[in-house]
Amino acid sequence: MFLPNLKICGITTRETARFCAEAGVGALGAVFFRKSPRYVTPQQARAQFAGLPATVARVGVFVDMPILELLDTAREADLDAVQLHGSEALDDLLAVQQAGFRVIKVLKVTGEALLGSARGLPATAGILVECGKGTLPGGNGAAWNWADAAPLAAARPFALAGGLTPDNLIEAATRSRAAAWDMSTGVETAPGIKDHGAIARAVAALGGCHRLLSTATDGCRFWSNT
Repeated sequence: MFLPNLKICGITTRETARFCAEAGVGALGAVFFRKSPRYVTPQQARAQFAGLPATVARVGVFVDMPILELLDTAREADLDAVQLHGSEALDDLLAVQQAGFRVIKVLKVTGEALLGSARGLPATAGILVECGKGTLPGGNGAAWNWADAAPLAAARPFALAGGLTPDNLIEAATRSRAAAWDMSTGVETAPGIKDHGAIARAVAALGGCHRLLSTATDGCRFWSNT
């Protein structure tokens, strides 16, 4: 089964990229934040994603990178989408869209603050809600109360991250009402080293609950413009 709205982030090897694609993962993430243990160069990202099916979205993770450098990196890495984890300005988000990339903006709030922040973004931008706490931008593998994101589902589809594992993925998906999911630490044996068995279990879990989740995911290809 192909799962277009499941993303495995922090890919660091071609072997893992190929395994994910063959397992049915619909999106793969490369991290361009230099302080991350999952950091890769744009050349490395392009090489590890080369030859994968066009249906697999290539997503780059950025944190407050200057816009011209970001666009150069995205082009060099041959990305489909740009995921913004910092305090990027709306003008930068629009510039990325105008350059032809899908944009996913990460929001780290819940409740009325989440709804207000979402209203301030273009309807054409994706939203990733990630409220795990830690020393690095991102969820840091920390679970949180995923149900706090659920009110956003009435307004627009969104993705969920933070503490997701093969064992809790379905619970997180149903409690949050998210339409897409982003996993990294929860499918690793060490930072940047993906556990292929865990990835396979996550795919199996989502595949087995396709009917349960279909109302949130049908007609929504979250990680790319196509």
